[in-house]
Amino acid sequence: MRLFLSSYRFGAHYDRLAALVGAPGRVALIPNACDAWPDMWAAAVTSDVVPLRRLGYAPETIDLRDFVDQPAELERTLADFPLIWVRGGNTFVLRAQFARSGADLVLPRLLADDVLVYAGYSAGACLLTPDLHGLEVADDPAEVRPACGIEPQWDGLGLVDHRIVPHLDSPTDPDGDCARIAERYRADGVAHWALTDDDAVVVDGNRIDLLLSPTAS
Repeated sequence: MRLFLSSYRFGAHYDRLAALVGAPGRVALIPNACDAWPDMWAAAVTSDVVPLRRLGYAPETIDLRDFVDQPAELERTLADFPLIWVRGGNTFVLRAQFARSGADLVLPRLLADDVLVYAGYSAGACLLTPDLHGLEVADDPAEVRPACGIEPQWDGLGLVDHRIVPHLDSPTDPDGDCARIAERYRADGVAHWALTDDDAVVVDGNRIDLLLSPTAS
């Protein structure tokens, strides 16, 4: 299993993503964490397409809403990509769209078979953790039903054993919501990685590297 999980895009560690992936090629861009914000959806896609193209990748948008109740078709589609890029947004909306499309079953199988690399930031990273409780401080679960037609799910995919708090001490978290989540996890003794926008977690087989700046905890 190969994972690159960050707070914001590549953080300060693009070299580690490149080492996982090899030569840049096709990448499946999954923007469904933004499904609750239709007016922002196209701009959110563009904001990731541009930096990926600059690095030599060929991003193609994969909208999980096109695969609702079609997990076999989704698996065939994703298996053609060496890299999956899952952007940030609302973690609960993203989790719901993974459930509706079967991506929550498909991607773990593909990762276990080492078919592709999963790169996710913010919501795309939090999704892979064991449990999403606490993230409601920053992401609104009430956005799930209008956007997805189902109730929020509070379990993550469980592909890493720590919860992830993104945007620590970051201008992308002006109200300090993420700092409050990290403080709650510390107080409750919850195993977690609190990441600044420079930080990342890299999983390569049995090896896990936590790449933290001095201010992260």
